[in-house]
This record gives sequence, structure tokens and C-alpha cells, in this order.
Amino acid sequence: MARNKIEVDETLESEFNLAHMKRLFGYLSVYRRDMIITVIVMLVSSALGMLTPVILKQIMDVYIPNKDIHGIIKISILFLVINLLIVVGIRVKITLTSRAGQGIIHRIRSDVFTHLQELPFSYYDDRPHGKIMIRVVNYVNSLSDLLSNGIVNTFTDLCSLFFIIGFMLVYDVRLTLVCLIGLPLLGLVVFIIKRRQRRAWQVLSNKTSNLNAYIAESMNGIRVTQSFVREEENIRIFNDLSSNYRQAWMDAVKLTFLIWPAADNIATWTTAIIYVLGVNWISGGDTLTAGTLILFAAYIGRFWMPINTLAGFYNSLVTAMSYMERIFETIDEPITVHDIEGAVPMPPIIGKVEFKDVVFSYDGSVRILDGINFTVNPGQAYAIVGPTGAGKTTIINLLSRFYNLDSGAILIDGIDINTVMIKSLRKQMGVMLQDSFIFSGTIADNIRYGKLSATDEEMYEAAKTVCAHDFIATMEKLYETELNERGTRLSAGQRQLISFARALLADPKILILDEATSSIDTETEFLLQEGLAALLKGRTSFIIAHRLSTIKKADCILYIDKGQIMEMGSHDVLMARKGLYYELFMSQYDFLDK
Repeated sequence: MARNKIEVDETLESEFNLAHMKRLFGYLSVYRRDMIITVIVMLVSSALGMLTPVILKQIMDVYIPNKDIHGIIKISILFLVINLLIVVGIRVKITLTSRAGQGIIHRIRSDVFTHLQELPFSYYDDRPHGKIMIRVVNYVNSLSDLLSNGIVNTFTDLCSLFFIIGFMLVYDVRLTLVCLIGLPLLGLVVFIIKRRQRRAWQVLSNKTSNLNAYIAESMNGIRVTQSFVREEENIRIFNDLSSNYRQAWMDAVKLTFLIWPAADNIATWTTAIIYVLGVNWISGGDTLTAGTLILFAAYIGRFWMPINTLAGFYNSLVTAMSYMERIFETIDEPITVHDIEGAVPMPPIIGKVEFKDVVFSYDGSVRILDGINFTVNPGQAYAIVGPTGAGKTTIINLLSRFYNLDSGAILIDGIDINTVMIKSLRKQMGVMLQDSFIFSGTIADNIRYGKLSATDEEMYEAAKTVCAHDFIATMEKLYETELNERGTRLSAGQRQLISFARALLADPKILILDEATSSIDTETEFLLQEGLAALLKGRTSFIIAHRLSTIKKADCILYIDKGQIMEMGSHDVLMARKGLYYELFMSQYDFLDK
């Protein structure tokens, strides 16, 4: 996916690729049996449908001239039975194709979502999340009609078309050739507009993606919008994006709707020609009968019916291709952070962490970390401080293998983390981020998020340790209280406490706290620090904090700036040195004193 902003169209300039259709047919293989049954049923139904004009011809040429009422009744009953069988066939077709179509949609959506779970942070860093979401939901849904009906209908209608042509040739070759002269004209129309039609649907998918991304962003930022009275400007932006979508839609459907009128007009012209020629031939004493002419009038309608269906399938295919390209592009997005070949499970972590000449950049040019070296012994607490953008959070992201190093190595207990299975590494680490994300569900669901097997007692103990139990006890259903998306019912401090309990319940060997106490009041933080003292004992921990008073007891403090360790030592040592850390600490002290 092209990296872009909300108002910038995604770039996808690839040509029509039949490989995408081959991949799509691969999903159909699971439902091969249902498809085969459906095709057989529809072919039988189509063959039965071919008998209707023959029955009409028999009535016109035989039973009516002979005034055979008994014969008309018998053949009418046959006509009714045939139509009932056709109805049953259609019901079977709808049931099987719907089941297969929705099953395939489920599998495709599952593949997209599964792949998104594996993609690294870098994939999400520069992409509006709304443009990612639309691929999982809207674009996949757009394939539903093609999969549920289009493919089966196209195959059966092609067979029906050959049946019809065969029946018409049996009764009159001349009228059959007249009927077929319209096909080259329709093919010419399709050839002329096909490239413009595909491009129009690609543009529409871009505008849909832009609009969806802006709606998602606006909903997430509604509090900021209303706080800054930004509603009118947001509405203007939305209307502009919506207008672009509307124009793109009109351009696409104008081209799409050219197919059906063209097919209908050609069908009307050929039918008129057949009537004119047929009446003239009958009037001139030709062997053509009125019953045969009526039979052809019925067949020509049936002849153009599958042609219209095929035209509709072509339109659906062009539309679906613009979405399939985006879907498969997402599935094919490379997973850059992955287990290397021969990766082994991470043994139980003791807690020694080493950074050796670590170099890292997000874009391959500007170095965020440049030659980082330090060693943390088991059970030690290391604090990381420094100005904004210095690379503090990057250090802990690299420790969790959310990104790949440019060079250097990170070792845990002497093992290069690049050589172990990522999941086995992360399962032994607890991460508490500044952005305390709360999922929809109960409080208990959120605390157990990283350890589903945890007992109630373990959950209560974790909550008590981080001082979350007291406020949870005031909720209407205690731990079973339902939380809204992103925990909007809770204060920022309460969300952080629940996130803290979530991290601690996982019983991590290495604990990472990234501004973990930034939204907690001073009194609660004091209680929390006391509760964590016993928990942190014997665990290796990394603490990022702007509030320097919270890290005074850390075993070692790293001052990071410009991607390098500028100072390193305990609080007392660094204060005595009166360097960068001293200046930072005193600036906070002076600010608070004022």
C-alpha cells in the first residue's frame, strides 16, 4: 500500500492481472462440491427452460389448428411441471452459492486480518488506519456478489447460450445467423470502454478509501474536534471528500451502465429484424411457420438474457478487480519483522540484557540510534531519560523486536533476540505504554488480555498490587463492568492502572514501563511505587519517565540524546557530575518550585 495522507489517493498502476483471478479461484476449491452440484442443477434447469418455446410451437402449429383441447391441457401440465422443477433448481442454486460465496468471503477476510496481525509497527506508522480497515471490510464485501452468483451464473449461462444456439440452428439457420450479428457490435462496445471502466473503478476505490479514513480519524478525535470548535472545518473537509466520492461513483457507473443499454438495444434491433424478415418470408410462401417465428421470438429473448448476465458479470469482474488488487496487495505486504530460518524458542529468561553497537533508523537514512552500548544485569532497573525524539521509546521497541536493527545486536541472557521466535520472546516480557489502550469488554477481560488462563485470585492480586482494585470496587459490576471502546468511561489514570494490572498479571521476566505513571496522581503513584517494589525485585525493568522524581531509585539512568548515550549512572552519581541529567533534573525542580 502506498504511504499517504487521508486526502491523497493510493497509487496502484498495475495492469489487469489474471493471476488475481487464479488466486480467487483458489479460494473456490474448498467449495468445489457445492459449485459442481450448482452447475449441474443449473444446466438441467437451463435445458428444461429450452423446452418452453418448443411447447409453444407445438401448441401453435399442431394443437390449435387441430382444436385439440385435451392435448393442450396435457402439454400445459407438462409446462407447469417443467417450471416447478426450474424453480426448485433456482432455490438449490441460491442456497449453495450463498453458502459458498459467504464462506469464501470469510476466508479472504480472515487471511487479510491474520496477515495484518503479523505486520510490523512500521506498516502502521505512516498509514491512515481507515484505509487499512476498508480493505478488511468494504473491499472484501464487494466481492460477495461476484463469488455468490457471478461465477456460477457465468458458467451456466455460457452453457445455456450454446443450448439456445443449438436449438435455434435446428429450427432455422437463417434466423439464427440474424440473431448472432449483434454479438460483434456488443464486443466492440466492451472493447472500447474496458480500460476506462477499470480505471474509473480504481479511482472510486481511492475516493472510498479517503472518505473512510477521514471518518475513522474524525470519530477517534471527536473530543479534540469539539474542544477546538473545529466542527465546521471538518464538515467542509468531509463534504469535499464526499463530493469527490460522488463524482467518482458517477463516472464509474456511467461507463458500467453503457453495457446493459447496448445489449438491450442490440437485442431489440435483432428481434425487430427477425420479425420483419420472418413475416415477409411467411407472406412470400416460405416454409417458415408462424409457430417457428414465435419460437424464435421466445429464443431470442432467452439468447440475450445470458448475454446480459455475461455483461453484468463483466461489470462485476471489473469492479471486483479494483478491490481484489487492493486486497491481495495487503496480503502480499512483506512481513519484515519475522522469525528467521532456524529460529528457536526463547528459553526461560533470567534477565541479563545487552545492547551492542545498536544502530537503527526508521527510513534507512536518519539514524535514530547510533551505536548504543550498555548491559543490564538480572533484576536491575534501568531508567531512560532525555529530550523528546531522542530515541528512548525506540530502545524498548527494539528490545521487544517490533523493528529490525540496522546493525549491532541485542542479547538477552547471551542470546541474540534475532535468533529466537518472536512470540516466545514477547510472552516473557511485560509492556506498559503511555497510551493505555482499553479494549471493549469487561474490566476482567482487559486485565486478562495477556494471560487468558489467569485465575480470579491472580487477577485480584495484580489489581491490588497496582492500586486498581480500590476504584474497581466502586464500579457497578466490579470486575465484570463493561467498558466502552478505548475505555472512555474511565479516567486516564484509571486506564493506566488497568493496563498496569494487565502487564503485571502476565508475570513478565522483563518489565517495560513507558511513561506508565504519567496520568496517575501523586498520591496514587506513591502507593503504586510501594506496591511495585516487591514485584520489581528480581525482575529486569526498563523505565521511561519524564517525571524524574519517579526514577531516583533506579539502579542506573541512561541519558539519551541525538541517538547516543550521553550520560550513564545512578541518580546520585549523575547529580554529582552536574552534567545533562543534573540540568534536566534541576529544571524540573525549579519549575515545580516556582
